[in-house]
Amino acid sequence: MSVNVVEASGLGKRYGSTWALRECSLAIPAGHVAALVGPNGAGKTTLLNLTVGLAAPSAGGVTVLGGRPAGSPAALDRIAFVAQDTPLYKNLSAADLLHLTRNLCRRFDQDYAQTRLGELDIPLRRKAGRLSGGQQAQLALTLALARRPRLLVLDEPVAMLDPVARHDFMAIVLTAAVDDGVSVLLSSHVLAELERVADYLILLSKGRVQVAGEVDDLLAGHRVLTGPAAQADSYTERPVVHVRRGEAQAHLLVRAGVDDPVPPGWEAHPVGLEELALAYLREPGAAALPGPVRGRALSRGTSTPSGTSAVTR
Repeated sequence: MSVNVVEASGLGKRYGSTWALRECSLAIPAGHVAALVGPNGAGKTTLLNLTVGLAAPSAGGVTVLGGRPAGSPAALDRIAFVAQDTPLYKNLSAADLLHLTRNLCRRFDQDYAQTRLGELDIPLRRKAGRLSGGQQAQLALTLALARRPRLLVLDEPVAMLDPVARHDFMAIVLTAAVDDGVSVLLSSHVLAELERVADYLILLSKGRVQVAGEVDDLLAGHRVLTGPAAQADSYTERPVVHVRRGEAQAHLLVRAGVDDPVPPGWEAHPVGLEELALAYLREPGAAALPGPVRGRALSRGTSTPSGTSAVTR
């Protein structure tokens, strides 16, 4: 029986009169590296805080690890969380942080933590505030993984890292997922990095889930059609998510599979994760959710200042 590491139903969080997250329903199966994507203010951090129990829902509910209430002792015992900017006690040394975390956690693999910091050349006696940004991120990740979690939650973990440090950080995350069976939920704006590691995608827009599903299924269900710009508005065979239009050619991202027919004069191309995510981010009215196809038909004669057609709302 498949277990969902995160399951939300009608989940919402309101701050005053503003809903940061609303009517969020999703189910993330175990064994995935799930990418949480969306523009600033979409509700990503709110969803993660609700998942790890740092915030209480205003509506609906969320469970983790097969039905444990988020924030409950049973849930927290098997979840590790690295918040934005990898917060650490800057005046404590790496050794002090290992000691503190070991005393706060019921299960903590001290040997793993020390071995890994040694492999990364992170001095145990150096204060966290004197480590480089990449070293601080790796220290925070080591503390999280040494708890031997079943679910690792990361909020913008590589936002402030240089390309090499970002690559090294994500390599460790992927190793934990593959070798140790850790399920991962991470938010990030670095789409190119997510394409390398993520196999499940959740895209939030304006506090609601816009896209959710396994990456392979989402990519298999979308194609890019390239053809005459003059014929872009007359395409009706499949739901159109986004149109990028030039003087002579148009590129349509459509909800279609490899076996769907291609109109005469058009060519079909596979789509990548970054291209797919960007298309939906540019079209908040489009959706790709589990169940029936929910893409919208192309709005006739509607254009945006950037030369792209909008999806019917």
